[in-house]
Amino acid sequence: MIADTTSPLVRVRDLSVRFHQEGAEVDAVRGVSFDIPAGRTLAIVGESGSGKSVSALSILRLLPYPKASHPSGHIHYRDQDLLQLDEPQLRQLRGGRIGMIFQEPMTSLNPLHTLEKQIGEALLLHKGMRGAQARERTLELLHLVGIREPEKRLRTYPHELSGGQRQRVMIAMALANEPELLIADEPTTALDVTIQEQILELLKSLQQKLGMAILLISHDLNVVRRYAHQVCVMHQGEVVEHNSTEALFEAPQHPYTRKLLDAEPSGQPSALAPNAPQVLETADLRVWFPVKKGFFQRAQEHIKAVDGVSLQLRQGECLGIVGESGSGKTTLGLAVLRLLGSRGEIRFEGEPIHALNQKAVKPLRRQLQVVFQDPFGSLSPRMTVGEIVAEGLNIHSKEPPAEKARRVIEALREVGLDPEARHRYPHEFSGGQRQRIAIARALILKPRLIVLDEPTSALDRTVQSQIIGLLRGLQEKHRLSYLFISHDLSVVRALCHQVLVMQGGVVVEQGPASELFAAPRQPYTRQLLDAALL
Repeated sequence: MIADTTSPLVRVRDLSVRFHQEGAEVDAVRGVSFDIPAGRTLAIVGESGSGKSVSALSILRLLPYPKASHPSGHIHYRDQDLLQLDEPQLRQLRGGRIGMIFQEPMTSLNPLHTLEKQIGEALLLHKGMRGAQARERTLELLHLVGIREPEKRLRTYPHELSGGQRQRVMIAMALANEPELLIADEPTTALDVTIQEQILELLKSLQQKLGMAILLISHDLNVVRRYAHQVCVMHQGEVVEHNSTEALFEAPQHPYTRKLLDAEPSGQPSALAPNAPQVLETADLRVWFPVKKGFFQRAQEHIKAVDGVSLQLRQGECLGIVGESGSGKTTLGLAVLRLLGSRGEIRFEGEPIHALNQKAVKPLRRQLQVVFQDPFGSLSPRMTVGEIVAEGLNIHSKEPPAEKARRVIEALREVGLDPEARHRYPHEFSGGQRQRIAIARALILKPRLIVLDEPTSALDRTVQSQIIGLLRGLQEKHRLSYLFISHDLSVVRALCHQVLVMQGGVVVEQGPASELFAAPRQPYTRQLLDAALL
């Protein structure tokens, strides 16, 4: 790495963050200091709850004030102390000179506004762009971040996009005004490896072109090693190591840093019984969404989200489904669960379920469960953890309340959570803990098949390893079958027996995971593996 000789664009000194909750005070960040030079990338890494995002959000004063306060510290951007600015001054910086990519795009994008309006708002506020000029710039940005056919997406709402597409829209909004500093909080969490590489290369090229500084928060150490110039390692609210990327990865000094670097997903899939019965089978499964046009809104063409997919899954087996964002992975999983309309055959334990109406499908819900990609969005904020986990029992079981309470406690213990957590709410937990709650909710009904949609994408590597170990242990104990949707190929390799590769709604390659990773046959599969830096 070349030594930094430029003066810092941002200087953070002795920053502390304290949260005031229900009469108690929690020091989330203590005495953090770092510099972000112009045109350079500083990465902050650490486990969930280590204070990474809190430190980053402090720069733009986006913490929930007055519940949050800064007992000590200064944040200097050029000659301004950001902690001393008033709201009008901060609004000039936010989205203008300082852009931010938030971690959870579904909760950060306005569900009531189209993409054109949301991106156009940033252009109007900071550059006065409107009309044709704003539309042209919006199209340029959507094209820049890899949104296909951006002209057709201008009037699209966030819920009509895949997770990876929403993340790209967030990046487009953050880059709209060519900021001097870009704060990127897990910017590639929801992206598949090929798009991740494209986005990071895009940020790198813009950094070189504009002299943009980047504060990168990430749990993906491969990304950090490849794109960051300096790395801060945070643990329990403090910086425990700060060094150049090369020096830190070659010779980590702190035990916690060594622990992070050793936390790559590892191990082998659970042993599979040779005579394991088949649990799930699909034949020529299709999910086509009509594109309606004209005055009478007739379907003139179709988006073929899933087009002729056939698969088999045995008891105790894990089938990994990989591919680019928008390739049909999640749509396939929802179709198998009969949560989306489809054509073709779906057989569960030998019985055809594709023609059943929803009333007939309801009893099968006990056996067919799902863990969604975004645990924060899929857990009701108004329900306690105990109520969330027990929800399936209340629908499908007539057991007495005492027995339901016992099973909730058992399910929480099984996923490694303190049973006392059942009295708390989802927002009081870290991302990894929320994912365990979602797994407990699926597990309590003792299903035969669980569809896992990106269950580790938002988790740091140490928690990922714990969740992989948890899923593997539960599979061995209960002989569960997993349909595992993921863009993280290192996780797929550690957990899956078979892999199915999708592109544009069709299967381009499938086979045993060991063979596919060792000798991929299709160019697209090789492209995925190369981009994953495995």
